[in-house]
Amino acid sequence: MSKIKSAAEAAALIPNGAIVAVNSSSGLCCPDAVLATIGERFRKERAPRNLTMLHPIAAGDMFGTKGIDHLAQPGLISTIIGGSYPSGPSSAEPPLIWQMLGENEVAAYNVPSGIMFDILREAAGMRPGVLTKVGLDTFVDPDLDGCAMNDAARRKPIVKKVRFEGDEWLFFPAIKPDVAIIRASTADERGNLTFEHEGAYLGAMELALAARNCGGIVIAQAKRIAQAGTLRPHDVRVPSILVDCIVEAPDQLQTTATVYDAAISGELFRPLDTFTIPDFDVAKVIARRVAMELEPGWAVNIGFGISANVPRIFLEEGRHGDVTWVIEQGAVGGIPLLDFNFGCSSNAEAFVASPHQFTYFQAAGFDASLLSFLQIDRHGSVNVSKLSVRPHVTAGAGGFVDITSRARKIVFSGYFNAGAKFSIADGKLVIDKEGKIAKIVEEVEHVSFSGKRGVAQGQDVTYVTERCVIKLSPEGLVVTEVAPGINIRDDILVRAEFPLTIASDVKPMADALFRPEKFGLNLEQA
Repeated sequence: MSKIKSAAEAAALIPNGAIVAVNSSSGLCCPDAVLATIGERFRKERAPRNLTMLHPIAAGDMFGTKGIDHLAQPGLISTIIGGSYPSGPSSAEPPLIWQMLGENEVAAYNVPSGIMFDILREAAGMRPGVLTKVGLDTFVDPDLDGCAMNDAARRKPIVKKVRFEGDEWLFFPAIKPDVAIIRASTADERGNLTFEHEGAYLGAMELALAARNCGGIVIAQAKRIAQAGTLRPHDVRVPSILVDCIVEAPDQLQTTATVYDAAISGELFRPLDTFTIPDFDVAKVIARRVAMELEPGWAVNIGFGISANVPRIFLEEGRHGDVTWVIEQGAVGGIPLLDFNFGCSSNAEAFVASPHQFTYFQAAGFDASLLSFLQIDRHGSVNVSKLSVRPHVTAGAGGFVDITSRARKIVFSGYFNAGAKFSIADGKLVIDKEGKIAKIVEEVEHVSFSGKRGVAQGQDVTYVTERCVIKLSPEGLVVTEVAPGINIRDDILVRAEFPLTIASDVKPMADALFRPEKFGLNLEQA
């Protein structure tokens, strides 16, 4: 029988109560046509009902790829376990899935993306589950939130703390998917899948293996269909023996709001002078100071936010290629994209499957990680995953917990408080209007990174803001550098909710950072 089916025929294969795993990262690799048809089927037939959805990384975005929002209908989903969720600007209406989890219409969990892939890998191998230290002392830990995002989830715990070989671990039982929905660029008639137009593979192979080995089915959406036997075997990332059903979707977007860009899929290398350099402003000053923390030859992970601009700082300073950027979706090298296209890189030198990238991160194989913060507390703990006032502004933790759990060096970046207005004059920072929302707080709302654990593990942790640089020490948070034009007492100490220590040898942040011309990035002095 032919594996090529319509989206409606594919949607009809999903039974009530199924556990469905989806391979996606926002718009990247999102099998949106299949998800849309499942939603349409439910509206017409009231089936499939009570699905449990597994999303190692968010499916869909707020910019044209609805993803999981196609399924955000009461009765269709009963549980969602996601490494991240669709996110967007605070001014936009929250995605439907956020509204449902806020109303407890689904039991919703935020499990670190790497652990999500581990859970599926263990299911594929018929092993009992994941034993890990990733997430200890954070919201992942059952002593805090146990990954639960709402009351409906708290009533059904999915992680427990155990003793093994005299040590403390987190245990996540394996979850066996009944259905995996993945996406590729090309499928041949037999179901072999290639990814030549994609910006990542994510976990397509791992999801397909988990479904197949657990007796489930694999639905593959593809942009085009080729004759059997015409795909080069080295290009096939998921073989036909794992694929049950192929749905052709010629209009699928390459990634968030992008129809197709050959540089994202590595088919073309863009000239370096075509990349936009950030305008000179306070955010650029922070990114410049973050860049000074790095050393030549390092492999450096970067996250969403201000730190995503650091590769452009390297480019402007003539240091592109001195470090190698690595992101959780799998790109190695190149120049990571910005804003809600983050997760893709142009001019990458390699694409690694996300589960392998997370193994690399979880064991701290890389040299440094550059990440953002929403809040920092007196222990140096960081919240990046929860903002109760406008929850959809954050995507959840994603790979943040996997990356920071053992990272040797972490540089967090962000504004000292929220709502402040600045200008820069004659190499000095001027606070035109002070912010009203503290970000240096007594206790973070959500522990995404544990400062106490960071100190115990000897991790090198730095926090870079527009007005000062702070280091995490066993004694607490120590201000080591202050921006020119800033008054330590009035602009720093009284703006924090707890006492900060001022280093005995506190220094001024480099004057050159606060001037529009190149500042002379010198990695050898890091």
